[in-house]
Amino acid sequence: MRVLLLAAALAMAMSAPAHARPGGLVVPTDWLARRIADRDLVILQVGDRAGYEAGHIPGARLVTLADLAAPMGGEALTLEMLPPQALRARLAALGVSDRSRIVVVPTREGIQSATRVVFTLDAAGLGRRTVLLGAPTAAWAAEGRPLSKDAPAIAPGRLSPLRMRPLVVDADFVRRHASAPGYVVVDARAPDFYAGTRVGGSPQRPHKSGHIAGAKSVPFASVTTQDLKLAAPAEIAAKFKAAGVKRGDTVIAYCHVGQQATATLFAARTLGLKTLLYDGSFEEWSRLNGAVERAK
Repeated sequence: MRVLLLAAALAMAMSAPAHARPGGLVVPTDWLARRIADRDLVILQVGDRAGYEAGHIPGARLVTLADLAAPMGGEALTLEMLPPQALRARLAALGVSDRSRIVVVPTREGIQSATRVVFTLDAAGLGRRTVLLGAPTAAWAAEGRPLSKDAPAIAPGRLSPLRMRPLVVDADFVRRHASAPGYVVVDARAPDFYAGTRVGGSPQRPHKSGHIAGAKSVPFASVTTQDLKLAAPAEIAAKFKAAGVKRGDTVIAYCHVGQQATATLFAARTLGLKTLLYDGSFEEWSRLNGAVERAK
């Protein structure tokens, strides 16, 4: 059965457009090592300053999720996509230009932080020039490759106005497509949140219990590994098949705030599936009194 699933996953990936194939989304450490001196290469290490200063891939620039997200405060939702002009300015400040090839590096914050940055770049129209490093900084070091504690000097990039791709959807779109043919709404949170036995949010503003009515469960942790890598192709294919996702379907994913869902969507992309993010996620759905149900 495992062999059959692997064959199905690979066949699906090979039938997808070139930019959607696994080889076009993830690169190994030796690929990066051979190109690390490329002047057009921009390496973005996703994490916090303490982790970055403890050692990073030479030339990597530190980026936090807050750097590429709309400001929080008041009634604002968590981790929302920036408007195009603001996002362009932030990316240019990181040295991203029209010539850049971008490598996003996961660190101890989790693969879901790195995939959120990858998703943001894809939504900004830079997806064809963006890849995820298939191993975290710790794995790079474990292979005997050098780490640096020096922050590189960053020259602002010359970046053209962004051509945003329609990869982010709102609550109304989710409602209209929750049971529409060709669409599958997927909950990327841990199973206990999906089941309603545990509630997310904060004590001051808890989320509803359960999941969006009609959503299927594909937890981000089921398609990634604890060492910050993607799961095997067969395992990824099996999880989406169990959720009723078929070839040609569009996966609409959500989580608590739009972070974990990007890891599930990234895994879906390696199968050649079309993907959309409900960025407001369960945080917004709870505020809007959206329909929910609990696992039976």
